[in-house]
Amino acid sequence: MPIKITDNGRLIALILRKDFTQPGVNFFTESSSSLQVGMLNHPKSTKIDAHTHQVHPRTIENTQEVLFLRRGRMRVDFYTDQQQYLESVIMGAGDVLVLVSGGHGFEALEDIDMIEVKTGPYMGAKDKIRFQPNLPDKLTIRD
Repeated sequence: MPIKITDNGRLIALILRKDFTQPGVNFFTESSSSLQVGMLNHPKSTKIDAHTHQVHPRTIENTQEVLFLRRGRMRVDFYTDQQQYLESVIMGAGDVLVLVSGGHGFEALEDIDMIEVKTGPYMGAKDKIRFQPNLPDKLTIRD
């Protein structure tokens, strides 16, 4: 199963390791989430009906992101909405990170190459609140 980072039961992030697999169609985010992230795993010759998506007004209150780490290793630090440190996770090439809520920061442990997908539209400087984290002397790190 994906690694879940939570704060008092509230989902902060999901991490899908590169070797994680599950047959069929499985979505990891809640159906109410503004960003729907799932894994589709089908055998050869499976057909998915051609389709379009209907237009429906939606309200998006926060930015959610998906990062696909193509190359390298990085440490991801997770924070509550109040900017309090929760824990850190080391990610490697092929891992996927879904950022749902709370705060986050990164440190490249090697040269990294990643793809980012996020909800929009992008609001420029109004889109982020930058802060100086008060990190503990010893980080809680999951590999």
